[in-house]
Amino acid sequence: MTFPPPPLRIGDLVIDPPILQAPMAGFTNAAFRHIVRQFGGAGLLATEMVNARGFVWMDENDAEHPDRLWGVAEEARPLAVQIWDNEPETMAKVGRRLAHEYKVSVVDINFGCPVRQVTQKAHSGSYLLRDPSRMSAIISRLVEVCAPTPVTAKIRLGCSPESINCDVIARVVEEAGAAALTVHGRTAADMFRGNADWDRISQIKSHLKNIPLIGNGDLDSAEKVVAAFTNYDVDGVMIARACLGRPWLFAQAAAALRGDPVPPEPTLAQQRDVMLDHYQLVVDRFGEDKGTVLMRKYACCYAQGKHGARHFRTHVAKVSTAEEFYSVVREHFPSAPAPVV
Repeated sequence: MTFPPPPLRIGDLVIDPPILQAPMAGFTNAAFRHIVRQFGGAGLLATEMVNARGFVWMDENDAEHPDRLWGVAEEARPLAVQIWDNEPETMAKVGRRLAHEYKVSVVDINFGCPVRQVTQKAHSGSYLLRDPSRMSAIISRLVEVCAPTPVTAKIRLGCSPESINCDVIARVVEEAGAAALTVHGRTAADMFRGNADWDRISQIKSHLKNIPLIGNGDLDSAEKVVAAFTNYDVDGVMIARACLGRPWLFAQAAAALRGDPVPPEPTLAQQRDVMLDHYQLVVDRFGEDKGTVLMRKYACCYAQGKHGARHFRTHVAKVSTAEEFYSVVREHFPSAPAPVV
């Protein structure tokens, strides 16, 4: 791989730098995306995954569209929206709206979620890795109704270590017309345990003819992003959980890929201020009561890995008003880095 790596092309869309922000349920809403954009470095941002069946129900019952589409109509592009379900026509109804009314940059299909509510109860997400023909039908239908907006797919290596079929699935995804494939380097049964298998991700590239391969899993530093491009046959990378409390990680990774000095971690006081800005955005959208409760999990992410994080989490998990939130942050947000072990 030459450095810096070339821009990633998804259909006619150019992603530069080739660093993507993963869609994460419950986290990657408009407030979080706004914070990431302030720091820069992410070539493509994504919403939380949207339940297509729920979207259709809301549409048919004149209800407000899902909170997970908050901000999508107005915010900067490029932007991807990820959707899930197991019925091609349901997915097509939503994909058509996203592509032609919301005018999103990419419609992504979730074939990777391992959560029981999505897999066992709804037979969607990573459950569909055992049904390549159904996957093909969903992708091809979405490609048809979304054109010229590109449709992409995100998968895992397989349903379990005993049933890894990502090579077969990769060919199915490309032949159905998808414009890119993202692979998380674990199986669904692994959930988030163990290490992502980047060797296995890299091997998938030989099974693709024309579409780019995006690797995902365990990218928690600029150095690991550089190593992914250096050591593995991928066209792009996707950063997930590591960015939730470190939205500046994309800017650090982009600098490293350019060969520029990597920006240092913000000071703890600066990180606290970023978190407070994030809190205000959430409260502006959802109101103080709901916004404060929603912010608890984000606040825990910002404190993760710091000295006193557990103490802070214990207190912030109980807040329900702005006054309580600011008080806990003032008194308990970590003021020193985690000790080196």
